Amino acid sequence: QLQASGGGLVQTGGSLTLSCAASGRTFSTYAAGWFRQLPGKEREFVAAARASVGVAFLSDSVKGRFSITRDNSDNTVYLQMNKLKPEDTAIYYCAAGNPSGPNQYYSGNSYYYWGKGTQVTVSS
Repeated sequence: QLQASGGGLVQTGGSLTLSCAASGRTFSTYAAGWFRQLPGKEREFVAAARASVGVAFLSDSVKGRFSITRDNSDNTVYLQMNKLKPEDTAIYYCAAGNPSGPNQYYSGNSYYYWGKGTQVTVSS
């Protein structure tokens, strides 16, 4: 089970840190990802981290502003969001799975477990 938290309302240029806490002892064996979605729109990849700490993937739209880290000892993955823009407004979801290759980290179909989303709203 995954539980995302940390969303909220922030002004343009501000920062937020999202957390995703996982239950179970095998979280460290799964890749962890963050996706976002607006009502009526397709789910969008944001960031992912391999099961092994230190390897991360980021969408082009957030490179240089967002970072993903994980603490396997605490079964938690974080999404640090800086320099937020109004277009970052969405519901953010965390997920866990086993992508079969580097390109698969960007696909929601690679993730088996999903948490409930947390709303991020960036005001202009």
